[in-house]
Amino acid sequence: MSNSPAWLRLWRTAVRLSSDCRGLAAVEFVMIVPLMLTMFFGMVEFSSGVAVNRKVTLVARTLSDLTSQSTAVADSDLTNFFTASVGIFTPYSASPTRATITELYVDPTSHQAKVQWSKASTFNSSGNVVLGASTHSPGDIITIPAALKVDGTYLIWSEVSYTYVPAVGYVMAKAGITLSDQTYTRPRQSSCVMYNTTACTTL
Repeated sequence: MSNSPAWLRLWRTAVRLSSDCRGLAAVEFVMIVPLMLTMFFGMVEFSSGVAVNRKVTLVARTLSDLTSQSTAVADSDLTNFFTASVGIFTPYSASPTRATITELYVDPTSHQAKVQWSKASTFNSSGNVVLGASTHSPGDIITIPAALKVDGTYLIWSEVSYTYVPAVGYVMAKAGITLSDQTYTRPRQSSCVMYNTTACTTL
């Protein structure tokens, strides 16, 4: 049994502990892992969000482009346009998508853009596109960029919104982030794109 004073034994023990590096790497690992995982999942979710946002823009452009290439459309045509457009979201789910196609007429008297017709799309329980009522009614006045206000002309206006819900909720908003975009295109084959009419109308 050592006859050294208690304080000396404690001092020697403290010295030995201060020079003992065993387990140091494990302690550092435990401290760094949470930060590294947060950064990793944050980058993955942010990259996915950017990719989805780009697809939202492409869907908006595709919707207005397909519609503007027609001279007349029926519900079946619009359903096909919506179905073809949301396919762009692959491999992401298209079900959070809400899209609307609207035709506008720039009134030469009031110099305002008025809704001629508008149709929206939703998804049923089977994941298929279903046409529905739009929030825009015929005759509604819509604010458009000044450069597009050409009196007596028509515009195809597409709106797309997508609720992006991150897989890892603690990195980004748990409820999701709404991404949206819109596009204006002029009819290409005729002065207007008719819907349920035999001639261009002006409301």
